[in-house]
Amino acid sequence: MGPPKTVRTISQEAFDEMVKENVEDLDMDPAEALQDAIQTLTLQGVDLSGIVTSAGGVRENPLMQCLEKLKKLDLEPGDSVTEERCDGLVELFDELSVFCSQEGSGNAAVAVKNGGLDVVCSICAKLVNGSEQVLVSGLNAMAALIYDLQCTEIFRNKNGAETVVHILSKFSDNVDVLTCGFSVVATAATGNEVVKEKLMELKIDELIVQILQGQKTSLIHSIYDAIRVLLTPDDTRVVASQVYGYARRFAKIGIAGALVDLLHEGITSPSLVSASIALKSIAVNDEICKSVAESGGIDAVLRCINDSGEQRNETVAKACCSLLSKLAGSDGNKSDIVAKGGMDELIKLATRFSDDPTVLQEIISIFWVLCLRSPENASRAIESGAGDLVIQAMENFPAASQLQKSSCLMIRNLTVRNPENRTILLNNGIEKLIRKAKETHHSCKNAAADALRDLGLDNYNS
Repeated sequence: MGPPKTVRTISQEAFDEMVKENVEDLDMDPAEALQDAIQTLTLQGVDLSGIVTSAGGVRENPLMQCLEKLKKLDLEPGDSVTEERCDGLVELFDELSVFCSQEGSGNAAVAVKNGGLDVVCSICAKLVNGSEQVLVSGLNAMAALIYDLQCTEIFRNKNGAETVVHILSKFSDNVDVLTCGFSVVATAATGNEVVKEKLMELKIDELIVQILQGQKTSLIHSIYDAIRVLLTPDDTRVVASQVYGYARRFAKIGIAGALVDLLHEGITSPSLVSASIALKSIAVNDEICKSVAESGGIDAVLRCINDSGEQRNETVAKACCSLLSKLAGSDGNKSDIVAKGGMDELIKLATRFSDDPTVLQEIISIFWVLCLRSPENASRAIESGAGDLVIQAMENFPAASQLQKSSCLMIRNLTVRNPENRTILLNNGIEKLIRKAKETHHSCKNAAADALRDLGLDNYNS
């Protein structure tokens, strides 16, 4: 593999000079000169992100004007935090947030390149004990300015993690501050293992559990996003992530019980999906999966699955099924799920979402896990109607590659230790469906061949 492709860049000064030369040397009008410069540089492969390319240039650009005003309001040692200064900061932070949230505008890149994130981090660090409204606006602006790895590094170098954790600790009873603060945590930790490590060093796990246990947090969606991001190994620069250990730390201090409590609020909770995804990210080993079950997690998830079917809520159905599949990875939980009527609930859900391959795929994945190393569960699955489910799903959605692959994996676990199930499925035409999936989807090739072999067919590789 060759060296990484070098991205060509240009400074704001060089860009402005190019536009100026077009006007003075080529006698272009300002608008034409600007468009010519943009087009020429783009054709040359120059990255213009972070460059002010609007008419009027830097001086007349409202975003740049906002940044200049904000820099003037940055506090110096000994400066007093007057009401007038706070009002000015709120107005400018909010204005900056609006600019940087405009999709496709490139404003966030311009702001970061011109010191916007640096100054926001600087001001917030000096106002950690200040006005709640200023901090809410400042944290919102900070979140809007963090959009890639370079931004997360600026955040880290400006001690952003320390600042945000301090603010969250001090205002742990303020929903608005918590919402904005955890949005920053989620954004800054995305794709950056070093930021995750710094936040964990600052014991953000203990703070999160304290907040979850101390008040009603169903309206703070961002706290669950923060948990998920902290436990996601998404930094491509790192060979071995530490997030598995972080999940164990979270579990050790009681987060499973806190998240299960929110699941017990049911489908009416606005944070049910986010909490389910967060709990899934926590459940990284058998011990934690069992602790979730002991906290009533399986009962809560099955109830939510039933309610999602009754209300035709696809998002909740998929999130809760995905969580149940993760919890079923524990052999002890498998028996618990089956004993509580989980298979019947899943068949009922499949009937209600028979026209949705994405929900069916999640359901089939649970059956696949439940039947792994368990011939008793495989027999029970066929009795509950899982055989008919997988046949109908493969027949009705031949183009859904992931569903077809999951179906093949489920068939393996239904039949590898249960010869009686092979006869039932073969008599219902499963061989033809598996071979079709094998021919149609490259991703299904191995799983389909294994399913044909476990069905007892000799020509499984043909």
